[in-house]
Amino acid sequence: MNRKNLSRWLLIFAPLLAVAYLLWPTYRFYQLDAERSSLASDSAALEAWDVQNAEDYQTARLKRIKLGLDLRGGMYVTLEVDVLKLIEESADKLSIDDDFMAVLEETRKETDNTDKNVLDVFLEKFRAKAATNNMSLLQYFTVSNQLDPTEEAIEEKLRKDVDEAIDQALQVISQRINKYDVSEANIQKQGARRILLELPDVKDENEIRSLLQTTARLEFHRVTMGRPMIETFYAIDALLRGDVLEEPAEDTTAVADTATVAAADSTVADTAKADTAKADTTNPYAGLSDDEALRRIKKDYPFTYMISGVFAPNAQASFQAFDFTLKKAADFPETGVYRFVVGEKFVSRFLAIMDRPDVQRLMPVDLKILVGAKPERQQGADAEAGFFDIYGVAADPELTGDVVTEAFPSFDPQNNQPVVIMDMNSEGAERWASITAANINKQIAIVLDGRVYSAPNVQGKIPDGRSQITGMGNTEEANLLAVVLKAGALKAPVKIIEERVVGPSLGEDSIRRGITSSILSFALVILFMLVYYMMGGGLADIALMMNVLLVVAGLAGFGGTLTLPGIAGIILATAMAVDANILIFERIREEMAMGKPLRSAVEQGYAKAWSAILDSNITNMLSGIVLIFLGTGPVKGFAVTLIIGVLMTLFTAVVLTRAMFEIMISSGATSINLGQKKTASA
Repeated sequence: MNRKNLSRWLLIFAPLLAVAYLLWPTYRFYQLDAERSSLASDSAALEAWDVQNAEDYQTARLKRIKLGLDLRGGMYVTLEVDVLKLIEESADKLSIDDDFMAVLEETRKETDNTDKNVLDVFLEKFRAKAATNNMSLLQYFTVSNQLDPTEEAIEEKLRKDVDEAIDQALQVISQRINKYDVSEANIQKQGARRILLELPDVKDENEIRSLLQTTARLEFHRVTMGRPMIETFYAIDALLRGDVLEEPAEDTTAVADTATVAAADSTVADTAKADTAKADTTNPYAGLSDDEALRRIKKDYPFTYMISGVFAPNAQASFQAFDFTLKKAADFPETGVYRFVVGEKFVSRFLAIMDRPDVQRLMPVDLKILVGAKPERQQGADAEAGFFDIYGVAADPELTGDVVTEAFPSFDPQNNQPVVIMDMNSEGAERWASITAANINKQIAIVLDGRVYSAPNVQGKIPDGRSQITGMGNTEEANLLAVVLKAGALKAPVKIIEERVVGPSLGEDSIRRGITSSILSFALVILFMLVYYMMGGGLADIALMMNVLLVVAGLAGFGGTLTLPGIAGIILATAMAVDANILIFERIREEMAMGKPLRSAVEQGYAKAWSAILDSNITNMLSGIVLIFLGTGPVKGFAVTLIIGVLMTLFTAVVLTRAMFEIMISSGATSINLGQKKTASA
């Protein structure tokens, strides 16, 4: 085999290796999922399986080809933010009268079951009634940061509050949905006040309904991390191992000093744990292979193997990493600065364990263990290297969010860093003053729906209820925190106005019909090419099969979701691939009819067909790009597979078939049967 042919064979087999690499996680996921489903009735066996395979299962799940709602079943839900309720709650309770309530009722009648802008309609109705009843917005609303507010300022504040209510609802719903591991949900704003949800694989519809309509709960908790938290970690380990547990010790935690700690790794690398275990000849893992040591560690520490930690004796000292292997709680200092993190790939399992009733019974009465709302990433880390902070907080909140009256992002004039300004009402300001005075140089966690969005350090007593929260990395974080804080101030409930359930049987039927139509169309195309173009058709069919594999693998590589319209996109891509080969073969036949040798005919055939192939595929790609940016849901799924199909067509129909022709010519072929002969005059 000469060197040129070697490179051509590589052009053929390298894509196959890429296909195998990209589709392996999909095969592995369904293999593991079948194993896990078979253990559903045996909770002990399922727990042991999760300990051993959770990491592989989660990795395969993230990298597999995802199936859309139309193929998996689930729920379509349309939510609406009750803007009228927000307007009513924003008004001064003592000022609300019959005229104001009449405007609200007229607005409700006009905007119910429509997508009209509720605030615009309310203001229009209010002005109409004000013209005859001598009313003013100043009678009912105030602007806290203006001594002499105007009606225009009140309108501006109401618009700002409505926009923030939508953003708040989006954030809260997104956090709740992800907490319940519906991570492939599509959540998007629709119109002026509606939110559209597509929830694949929803098993409990009533739970989802309750989840979506529950009022957000904002709380402020004192952060307390130390040895009792570590004792709880070890108790959970023992529970998951099946050990007999003693009664949990009474919590005597001293509040840990707080500081900005150095970035911790998302997990203590399993291999590092194994190496440490093997280096110590006094431990039970010494002499084991890496894989066996890791397996034993996961079995012996089914909870803490997911957690990494750093410790410093005080805020000025440097931090040292530690893990929990071959230690007990007494080995850890009682006081100092602790930080615990859980890797992003483990966070779903961590939360599932913490939600278990038997685990909750282990918790000390005055301790809660919570997880941060957003992952952190180290500079240059990839998408899988994120980690979430784990917080130990006092079980009872110091304060709830209903005392917050305003929160907005700003910038610190001293260093131009993003900050959030938070105002409280008079009752909240009084309680906040005593809370901050008692927790100077300690952290207060800002918790929404059980997830920690920030844990700022208290630098001094705050007597007037206005707090400046620092530590945000960018303006996006500041905007998010402001939205979260407003969750305790804005009273805009969310209601379900439409829901549709797609049953699993419909999904299975769609898959079966989609696969059947794909196979049938694919078989007909292959048969036609073989009959009409003979040997050339056989080469085109090989390229066609490679095209389909590469489209599916490309979808997996880009993290795409396969939907029913996506299957249609694959079928269309197949047709386009055949079209390109037909153009090439017809050109080659024309050149051969004029008496040119095979090598020259092939070269001229590809050269003359290239412009037409490129034009048609670029046109298709541009239409797909437009659909991606302007379309949603199924339309976007179709466009993604269409664009991937165009790219793969240019490779398989032009590069791959050309390589196969060149291999045959280099092997001594002087003619190739391309079916019906063309005459020179043609």
